[in-house]
Amino acid sequence: MIGLIVNPVAGIGGPAGLAGSDGTDVQRRAGERGARPRAAERAATALAVVASARPDERIVTAAGPMGADAVRAAGLEPIVVWHPRTPTSPSDTTAAARALADVGVELLLFAGGDGTARDVAAGLPPTAVALGIPAGVKMYSPVFAIGPSAAGALAAAWLDERGLPTVEREVLDVDEAQLRRARVEPRLYATVRVPYRAGRTQARKAATPADERAAVRLAARGAVARMRPGVRYLLGPGGTMADVARELGVEATPLGVDVVLDGRVLVAGASEQELLDEIGRGPAQAVVSIIGGQGFLLGRGNQQLSARVVEALGDDPLLVVAPEQKLIDLEGRPLLVDTGDASVDARLAGFVRVVTGPSTISIYPVHAPENEGAADHAA
Repeated sequence: MIGLIVNPVAGIGGPAGLAGSDGTDVQRRAGERGARPRAAERAATALAVVASARPDERIVTAAGPMGADAVRAAGLEPIVVWHPRTPTSPSDTTAAARALADVGVELLLFAGGDGTARDVAAGLPPTAVALGIPAGVKMYSPVFAIGPSAAGALAAAWLDERGLPTVEREVLDVDEAQLRRARVEPRLYATVRVPYRAGRTQARKAATPADERAAVRLAARGAVARMRPGVRYLLGPGGTMADVARELGVEATPLGVDVVLDGRVLVAGASEQELLDEIGRGPAQAVVSIIGGQGFLLGRGNQQLSARVVEALGDDPLLVVAPEQKLIDLEGRPLLVDTGDASVDARLAGFVRVVTGPSTISIYPVHAPENEGAADHAA
């Protein structure tokens, strides 16, 4: 028996450039910037994979936007065992997780980010098995599938095979107020059992060791050397991008996306819509790095660089920069893109040039987990 919990506001702060979605004030500001939650549609995407294999499956869930709406959107029948308050709160997530565990749910899917994972874990017994459908802004915890379809494929396999091997994974979260000041200090809150199939769940984010800082600076220098006059560069978040900004002589917005043209910042901490506006004014390219340990280029902490933005950037949307050690640490696993649009992700899949130094590049594979997750189960 599978259960589902959706955090209705998860991820709303990402496209708005707010480095998270926690708190009613942040959610209000995100709405004012034109952002919308995406957890429900990503939950429905995951369950659509389940529905294709088991169309009569019934999903235990919470009422309305906390689950039942997404279950129906996927063409499945919900069994509602929890009715949240309006508006919902983290305590509703915890109470819903407890209610689903009490009725015997064997695998609990939840759509959200690290905060949602933390709230779900607080309501589960130690033996519970859960899996995150990635829908938040910050996702440091290795309890998430690499994409919604991958989560659905794991859930379908769980039903078909009467369970899968499970591994114990950490639930990590950071204080978003500190995050917006570029203080990234994930804290361990719990551990949960997660169904395991190689390549289907994301790894824990790995920090860049101090002894690699020189290599990061050289990679940043190589990226700047490849920049062309008259082009707007959308500098994504992260330590490597901060080094790129320093090489350009500009100040980076902590964990934001800045638009830089010919050595000056046009827009600091831009939202998705502001990026689209700037792209409309002239040639542009997004500059991104690799999340250490996880391998994501897009879809983790840089949701301002959305599918719409990538499409607007044209045929050569990304300038990827990273020290070679980040590629070595992936041990052959591909780089990943998760923009929320499977067709855009498919266009980005293949191989990408990664600038690793002033005169060095690596050619590395890029995979689109949304396309692969559904295909894996169909096969």
